[in-house]
Amino acid sequence: MGFIKTPTKGMRDFLPQEMSLREYVLNVMKDTYENFGFSLIGTPTVEHIENLTSNQGGENEKLIFKILKRGEKLDLSSENVNDLVDSGLRYDLTVPLSRFYASHMNELPSPFRAFQTGYSYRAERPQRGRYRELMQCDLDILGEKTCLAEIELITAVIAFLKKLDFQNFKIRINDRKILLKMIEYVGLPLEKVDSILIILDKMDKISLDGVKSELESLGLESSKVESYLKLFTNEKEDVEAFCNSFDLEQNILENLKEIMDTVKDVLNVELVFDPTLVRGMGYYTGPIFEISADGLSSSIGGGGRYDKMIENFAGVSVPAVGFSVGFERLLLLLEERGFIVPETKEKIAFVLKDHSKLKETCDEAKKLRSQNKIVKIVYRNKNFKFQKENLEKENYEIKEIW
Repeated sequence: MGFIKTPTKGMRDFLPQEMSLREYVLNVMKDTYENFGFSLIGTPTVEHIENLTSNQGGENEKLIFKILKRGEKLDLSSENVNDLVDSGLRYDLTVPLSRFYASHMNELPSPFRAFQTGYSYRAERPQRGRYRELMQCDLDILGEKTCLAEIELITAVIAFLKKLDFQNFKIRINDRKILLKMIEYVGLPLEKVDSILIILDKMDKISLDGVKSELESLGLESSKVESYLKLFTNEKEDVEAFCNSFDLEQNILENLKEIMDTVKDVLNVELVFDPTLVRGMGYYTGPIFEISADGLSSSIGGGGRYDKMIENFAGVSVPAVGFSVGFERLLLLLEERGFIVPETKEKIAFVLKDHSKLKETCDEAKKLRSQNKIVKIVYRNKNFKFQKENLEKENYEIKEIW
């Protein structure tokens, strides 16, 4: 069988101009988050399989690329997949971050502001804007129990997006405790919370009637499903009026209102309470949020509070809030807008006819590079017209050496 020149399904090669855009956006992100006091960290792409299959990753746990054990540990005669694997490729950055913090918490400040970028892997069906290998960019504040963490994360991400000229943001916000309280209030079984919320998350796609039909297909009592869905027909503009209909604890409501009021005042953005906002991960425990911008059909970032995950690793309770930007979606939108990476350095291309001027050209190039200029030395091709067009496309000033 011959070699295959195309990437594995769901993976991509990146041409120089594509990598230039990716690096530019990452650098803008790093500069912005550094101004908010976040520290860049790194974690391995490969994670313990026990950590990845802890029933906290929602649907993503069905999409794990699992890695076979090595050497004598691998028993191919076993029919149990768990006997064959001991690790896997991470499907997000939150699980590795939680392990990282538990391992190094005595070396880190508290609260700790973490910024992490890296590839994650999901064995899903590739489609536009969705890949099996995806760059993720996460901000997290660990050890801060107040809503200051949510406010700072939202503010930092909006600041980054504005630098890329995204405007007119809409922030949707909810709280997992509100979602759980509603289910408990109408008497739906708490052991089916995850299944109920997965269906509720489809509300914008399948409508109220579709949600009703799928909830009843779980074997839930029709009268309780009716009572549950009736809550969503209440006035949603006023979060307090909505939550009073099912006796939500006052401290939960006040915390959510403080986030909403502060973000509105500081950022002057549209922020709406959305009781159907779920977020797919099972590890969220408090406020959850998503951000979209004008002209976009879906969110470009989201996150929430996950106060119990680190305890699974560290044995002690550590409050935590995270925010992930949809990096691949951002890149796709920028490419579609024809975004051009700003040139910050002068670029010069010396085109040599032959060897006679090579040494002096190298000397000149050395001098210019020491002045922080980009210099490329090339020999003149037979098809100089094509060569020149490509250099000009890369914004090089061409100097022919005869």
